[in-house]
Amino acid sequence: MAEASGKTGWVSLGPSTFPIRRQAGEGFSRRFSKAAHGIRRRGLWILLLALVLATPVLADEAASTPVVKAVDTVWVLVAAFLVFFMQAGFGMVEAGFIRAKNTCNILTKNFVDYCSASLMFFVVGYAFMFGEGNGFIGWTGFGMEDAAGPSSLPIWAFWLFQAAFCGAAATIVAGGMAERMKFPAYLMYTVVISAVVYPIIGHWIWGGGWLSTKGFGDFAGSTVVHSVGGVAALVGTMMLGPRLGRYTNGAIKAVPGHNIPLASLGVFILWFGWFGFNPGSTLGVSADGGDLAGLVAMNTNLAAAAGAVTAMIMIWLVGGKPDLSMVMNGCLAGLVAITAPCAFVSPWASVAIGAIGGVLVVLAALALDKLRIDDPVGAVPVHMVNGIWGTLAVGLFGIQGQGGLAGNGLFIDGSFGQLGVQLLGSLTSCAFVAASMGLVFYAIKKTIGLRVSPEEELKGLDVGEHGMEAYSGFQIFTTT
Repeated sequence: MAEASGKTGWVSLGPSTFPIRRQAGEGFSRRFSKAAHGIRRRGLWILLLALVLATPVLADEAASTPVVKAVDTVWVLVAAFLVFFMQAGFGMVEAGFIRAKNTCNILTKNFVDYCSASLMFFVVGYAFMFGEGNGFIGWTGFGMEDAAGPSSLPIWAFWLFQAAFCGAAATIVAGGMAERMKFPAYLMYTVVISAVVYPIIGHWIWGGGWLSTKGFGDFAGSTVVHSVGGVAALVGTMMLGPRLGRYTNGAIKAVPGHNIPLASLGVFILWFGWFGFNPGSTLGVSADGGDLAGLVAMNTNLAAAAGAVTAMIMIWLVGGKPDLSMVMNGCLAGLVAITAPCAFVSPWASVAIGAIGGVLVVLAALALDKLRIDDPVGAVPVHMVNGIWGTLAVGLFGIQGQGGLAGNGLFIDGSFGQLGVQLLGSLTSCAFVAASMGLVFYAIKKTIGLRVSPEEELKGLDVGEHGMEAYSGFQIFTTT
């Protein structure tokens, strides 16, 4: 029963008390009606309050797509910055592995080939690589006008990431042709490979070209970047000929690098940059919470470590000493080899791939000396040989569906399908680069010339080509 005190008061109904004002003599039914009205009125306020509190949640859901895009964009941009930093690594490795008198020359080439790659990839390279066209080449998006990207990323972020890759492919060649190539000839070469050769191979594999339709797997560029640069380095090195005094009277004369600590720093920078090169090729981390990027990073690290160890053991057995330069190139060999399969294989396979790469880099370096092919920094053993090996490793260790791979590797289910596609893609890509760059180098040789004079080579390209010294007052050169 309702209780009241005085002429006005509070009405108690059941377990809850509602502040219903009443007049004396008011009937129970009227008082009950007022209480129900109060309940409805407060229910409306509670509903309104719930909507207000839910507004941020609804807003978060509406904003989830821009937030996801922003996260993926930042991821790719940071990866692009790391790949750009690899230019410093290439510069330090190449400078350390050659003689002091050619240091300014090799570093200038590293600066200029990235600048050239950026400009050429902007003007025509991106269109050839990612534009709409046919299975061979793209034809839209020149100068990035109305250019489109194959992902949901902002086109400018995607372009920067791909331009950094283009620069990496171009700079590989500098090491193989170091200490004897004319600087103007190098400028001509780097324009062609950045504008035409690299983008065409990229279109075949990453731009929707004929190899991509066949299921060819190259996640981060063992073929697109490293085989392209390595094959071009081999062709150019063979056309240049060896450095003076390198092979005389049937003997092989070692030409030690002038600064091994500098080269070591370069290798560590490259190793660090590879964590942008490979994991960044996921083009985002939002779709799976970064699971694939984490696997790629782990595989990258394991392969590098395994390559360094096996190269050390191999050169120790062959040469009697654990040569640091070979250890460093073994690390780079493992990184190059895992670049194609990094998203397609399990960690145990990445160790095997890197370990084999470390052995191959030593054997390939010894084979080049037997063939009298002078590669001052090991560009061909590291990038070409292990670019091919890493590409084929996809067909051996790859797991169907992982990272988007089309088929299983031979060691997974015994099938040769994926391995056959990998072999086809590697052979055709290498043949195209060899033929096209052979024509380019031949044309340069017949016009302005590829090689500096013997006098300039002996004195050093720093003074002859640039009129300066890397170590002023300490230059040492020979006259024989």
